Formats: sequence, structure tokens, C-alpha cells
Amino acid sequence: MEKKISAMEVRKNLGRLLEETYYQGNVFVIQRATKPMAVLVPLEQYHQWQLHREQLFALIDQVQERTREFPATELEDTIAEAVQAVKSADATSSEVGSV
Repeated sequence: MEKKISAMEVRKNLGRLLEETYYQGNVFVIQRATKPMAVLVPLEQYHQWQLHREQLFALIDQVQERTREFPATELEDTIAEAVQAVKSADATSSEVGSV
């Protein structure tokens, strides 16, 4: 459950908030003058985010390595063609579904 809480409340109740976060999985959006400034999340959730981030960057590295030999303009053209093909396929499938 996500809860909004002021920075002053965090100062007064940090121990309780840590327990709620750890044991109940609560997420706290910490605000100062109603402006969101930070988030307190369970450690396991943070570790999952780190893992996903590492996996994403590994995939990006793989793509860069595979496409290193291709000229940038050729890659951009190929990507633009693929995007257009997907858009055309989506338009065709939505037309068929509406008939």
C-alpha cells in the first residue's frame, strides 16, 4: 500500500515506518510542503528494481554490440520501417475487429 507522509512525520516515526515497510510491504512517498521528494520502499522491492535495471542494461549492451558494424542511418531506417509495419498491422487488426 502506498501512503503519502510528510518529512516531519518521518522524523517523528521513522522506526514505525521502517517496520511497516519491512514487515507489511508499505511504501511511503515522503513529501516536503506537499512536494514528493523521496520514497521509502521495502528492501526486496529495491533489489528487484536493481536486478531489472542490470538486466535492461545488459540487453542494451547486447544490442549495441550486435549493431556496432551497421551505419547509424541504416539502423534508423530499419527501425522506422519496423515501427511502420507494426503500426500498419495494428491498424489492420483493429479494422478487422470493428467489422
